[in-house]
Amino acid sequence: MSEAETLFGEEHVRRYRETDGEVGHLWKRGSKILLLTTKGRKSGGLRTKPLIYEQDGNRYVIVASKGGAPEHPDWYRNLVQEPKVELQVLDDVFPACARTAEGEERERLWQLVNRQWPDYDSYQTKTDRKIPVVVLERASG
Repeated sequence: MSEAETLFGEEHVRRYRETDGEVGHLWKRGSKILLLTTKGRKSGGLRTKPLIYEQDGNRYVIVASKGGAPEHPDWYRNLVQEPKVELQVLDDVFPACARTAEGEERERLWQLVNRQWPDYDSYQTKTDRKIPVVVLERASG
């Protein structure tokens, strides 16, 4: 098992940043990781999470699964309140805007992300909430 495969949480964020994603971008089962920084909806502080992503053209797609927990992850609730976020993909750090995919777009993107991380389908069976699929687009200017 590689170092990257054992990374989790804050340690994953630290190693990713230290190495510009050289360690931490590729994770378990070949999944790709980006760093998402949101503004805390209560604290106002910045919060960074390593998340599996897929690309859809020049957009990034992430899933608010929380392993099928009954509630949304904090990072998702943060970006719903403040959709201006920061992303790091490898050594590229940039502002982005987040939105939740709906309808046909969500279904298409759900299939896309499940090809990379098939566990999302099993997570959905564990919860009554419809797991959000989030589209992240680089902010212009």
